Amino acid sequence: MNQYRTWIEISSSAIKHNYRIFRKLLPKPVKLLGVVKSNAYGHGLFGFTAEMQKLSANFLGVDSITEAVALRRHGISLPILVLGYTLPANFKDAHSKNISLAVSTFESLNFLATQKKTIVIHLKIDTGMHRQGFFVSDLQKVLFIIKKLPQIKVAGVFTHFASAKRPDSSHETEKQIVKFKDAVAMVKAVYPQALAHASATAGILNYPEANFDLVRVGIGMYGLWPSDETRKLHKDIELKPVLTWKTIISEVKTVDKGQKVGYDYTETVIKTTKLAVLPIGYWHGYWRAFSSKAEVLVKGQRCKLIGRVSMDMVVVDVTAVKNVKVGDEVVLIGKQGKEEVTADELGKLANTSCYEIVTRLNPLIKKYYL
Repeated sequence: MNQYRTWIEISSSAIKHNYRIFRKLLPKPVKLLGVVKSNAYGHGLFGFTAEMQKLSANFLGVDSITEAVALRRHGISLPILVLGYTLPANFKDAHSKNISLAVSTFESLNFLATQKKTIVIHLKIDTGMHRQGFFVSDLQKVLFIIKKLPQIKVAGVFTHFASAKRPDSSHETEKQIVKFKDAVAMVKAVYPQALAHASATAGILNYPEANFDLVRVGIGMYGLWPSDETRKLHKDIELKPVLTWKTIISEVKTVDKGQKVGYDYTETVIKTTKLAVLPIGYWHGYWRAFSSKAEVLVKGQRCKLIGRVSMDMVVVDVTAVKNVKVGDEVVLIGKQGKEEVTADELGKLANTSCYEIVTRLNPLIKKYYL
């Protein structure tokens, strides 16, 4: 690691812990799909997927056929479901690489009708989120079309909950569950082996009655919670964050009281201050919104950012830390000593969620699976 100015460490033991938590929550017949889309939520697509394969996940979920094909090239043999839209030009890869596709529009069905080779699909149902999916009212027409296409194998039917992470909107999720049950009944009347799935992390925790045949574990597998409300409801469950993001100190200097720091001189120090420069910035995924707000960990102590986050550098106040020197390790996300900076904490500073904080980490940052 001493050849990199910044790197990410991934705990294999934490992944295993989180995986076991969700397995214990599920009845044995229910299958588990590990969601590894978007570079495994910033944790590294290939490394994280390899861990899922070691743990014997039943399925993998990705956003695009590009991700799915890349996994096949890396020797991943688990069943893969593409959750996002697939361009018709890429249908051939679904057949040749044994990849299942989500289908949610009549346009996609029309393109599938032109295919000669078998393609496995999961029908996406819009039960109220109004993003992807066929309306339940259109499902009989959908099934009528598919029955005329022997090359199409319906292996699943699924939906997505819009607000399962919010207990105060349980009535909305319950309405979605009722609609989905109607859809499942229609699909299974024709394709009895089709897997029904609706719940992601929040659904698994808050609506166990909606586990159906398969669940899709995303954010929880990375040791993060879908919402504070869900965390508070399940105080008996301990998820372990998988990711630690680190950098080093590249320069140390002391400036006098009244000196201004960084672009546009947005911050003035109020006393003689020891500053440390860190060689990371918003290009790496450390948001400009953290300017003069966020804290990092140096020798187990919290140190505040001073001034603006630059493209490739930030400055922090290390006045209270003894014996600071160039090369010292700094934690941006994760634990050091008794202190911890979480993705949730940073998400609140940027008025966003932990999902976006980790997913937007630059994919070029070296990742070590430990």
